[in-house]
Amino acid sequence: METIHNRFGDNLDYSHHQPADTGATRSDLVIIGHGVTANKDRPFIVSLAEALAADGYEVIRFSFSGNGKSGGDFRNSCPSREVDDLAAVIEAFPGRTITYVGHSMGGAVGVLALNRGLPVKRFVSLSGMVHTELFARTEFGDVTPDTPQGTMWGKPECPLSTTFLEDMKKIDSVLPMAAAITVPWLIVHGRQDDVVPIEHSRELLDANPAINLVELDGADHVFSENNSDSLMASHVIRWLGQTT
Repeated sequence: METIHNRFGDNLDYSHHQPADTGATRSDLVIIGHGVTANKDRPFIVSLAEALAADGYEVIRFSFSGNGKSGGDFRNSCPSREVDDLAAVIEAFPGRTITYVGHSMGGAVGVLALNRGLPVKRFVSLSGMVHTELFARTEFGDVTPDTPQGTMWGKPECPLSTTFLEDMKKIDSVLPMAAAITVPWLIVHGRQDDVVPIEHSRELLDANPAINLVELDGADHVFSENNSDSLMASHVIRWLGQTT
């Protein structure tokens, strides 16, 4: 495994899953990105990576800079910077056909990356964030940034920063970008998600009817209930097998 650095020199921690020998040819490299305050080792991300590898895909799951064991300062973490991180991971595997899977804010990163022209050939959004400014205001509107007490969801390792808030406000929403995305796009979203409402994914579908939207009953934001992580993975694998 080689070291991957973003353009700021931060080391990006990643795990590499080699594909099982299934007899089928899987040319794609699947890259999985996580959501806000998370990392590459969330249980459902690991489960998805293992399921994809078992189906013959080579998989990279990585932590955005400032998160998990990646280098960098969490206070600099924001969607725009995470697009740079994703670009660095893609560039570390030249010549590969890339499928990107992004969860929550990582889903918004995928839309931004495609809007910037990153070479992603297929895109999967899991409970993907749509309205970034609304999300920040709803979840952290009563938190004072850049203070010892100003943390995201009470996590001391995740301080709320002005950098994050300003970037979320500047982006505002990825909805206006949705119609311009022409690559195959799958959204898997739980109907019991209380962090990113499923109605936001339905707005994306209205903007881009070519999207394949799968709604999971009993699934929360991180696919932790009712075996929804396995169900989510099966939908992703089936869709990948049906698209080119």
